[in-house]
Amino acid sequence: MAIEFTELTLAFDFVSSGRPYEHQAFLNIETGKIYWQSAFGDNEEELPADLENGKYVEIPHKNDLGLGKSLALDFSYRHISNECERIEAIFRRKGAYSKFKAVLENNGVIDKWYEYESSAQEKALREWCEVRGIEIHG
Repeated sequence: MAIEFTELTLAFDFVSSGRPYEHQAFLNIETGKIYWQSAFGDNEEELPADLENGKYVEIPHKNDLGLGKSLALDFSYRHISNECERIEAIFRRKGAYSKFKAVLENNGVIDKWYEYESSAQEKALREWCEVRGIEIHG
């Protein structure tokens, strides 16, 4: 069974939109169906009762794939090395991403960041699928 890459990306974005385990998504590797769950609000559908039988794989959070703080720091070292100390300090506190993006805006590299982040995310998700033998389209 193959899954559309756009569906996987939507689930990944959902999982990564909060802290780890605030939002979860599980892929049924036999059917390609994704089940979504949030720690907040009502969940439209219940998770399958047989979630732990080996035919489901949990969609990773961006931090699981090295796409969080480490990616931001890597980008900073490559593109605005004069701001690295400041950015490292930003990531030691809450609300880091909004402050990080403000530094990127001030340095005129915000669009470059979004391209870098998107490319890294796609590559990491495709590798994640390959390792697990998940066939993707698109």
